[in-house]
Amino acid sequence: MKSPQNFLRGSLVSLLLLLLTGVHIDGYKPVIIVHGLFDGPKQFKTLTQYITKVHRGTEVKVISLYNNMASLKPMWRQVQGFRRSIESIMQESPDGVHLLCFSQGGLLCRALLSTTPHHNVHTFISLSSPQAGQYGDTEYLKWMFPEHVKKTVFHICYNRFGQKVSICDYWRDPHHRSRYLQYNTFLAMINGDRPNKDMKAWRENFLRIKKLVLIGGPDDGVITPWQSSHFGFFDSNENILEMRNQEFYKNDTFGLKMLDARGDVSQCVHSGVKHVTWHSNFTVFQSCMEKWLT
Repeated sequence: MKSPQNFLRGSLVSLLLLLLTGVHIDGYKPVIIVHGLFDGPKQFKTLTQYITKVHRGTEVKVISLYNNMASLKPMWRQVQGFRRSIESIMQESPDGVHLLCFSQGGLLCRALLSTTPHHNVHTFISLSSPQAGQYGDTEYLKWMFPEHVKKTVFHICYNRFGQKVSICDYWRDPHHRSRYLQYNTFLAMINGDRPNKDMKAWRENFLRIKKLVLIGGPDDGVITPWQSSHFGFFDSNENILEMRNQEFYKNDTFGLKMLDARGDVSQCVHSGVKHVTWHSNFTVFQSCMEKWLT
């Protein structure tokens, strides 16, 4: 039988070997990935491989809901579906989870966080997402509305029928703010542009996260303005107002200012990255995501 001293010495040696070989005793929190417009799980195989290679043993769940053309369904309907799937994962993960959401998915995730009491999301990574809205003549827009340019899309989006198409739910025309406030039922609500009775509770829910990571860049080509990925947006003259000059930040309608004051907002900018390559770019993963997914 080993003496207590020898048992203790052996345990310490084993612990030291584990630390030296890079094995994490506590493990990593699960990572939940939510796709964007016209996407599905298959677009995130490379990103999943990055995560599991660098943080071995990490459980990565790419939610397979509203894939491809179904991603055009109304945003609130999608939020409900994603919430059901993600809540079950959170319940199985008492130590918390990370939420990594791409493009349109970043808005879905923010709405989900705001409307889900007692969630246990630790880090929310918003990967090239139009968090402050979308307004631009991109290839996506030309494909969806071939007869329209950005100046006329408000005719389609700002009515009760238009709000049944996901992209209209976050279309934010800086020249028609009154119509945006009147008809938009999603972005205007989660940003607090249009007050509602749930704003206080939504703010408290959102502030449960420990870290918000905002990733985007000037060569994205889809998110317009690209600064929307960092909560910047156009004023009525189409000049860019950065995050801290936005009304929803100054009024702290959904908790962004408080999160920033806590030092829990990280902004990561990369040039030379096109929209559809953010989630397969290892440099972006390494510099913007890796350290937060522990």
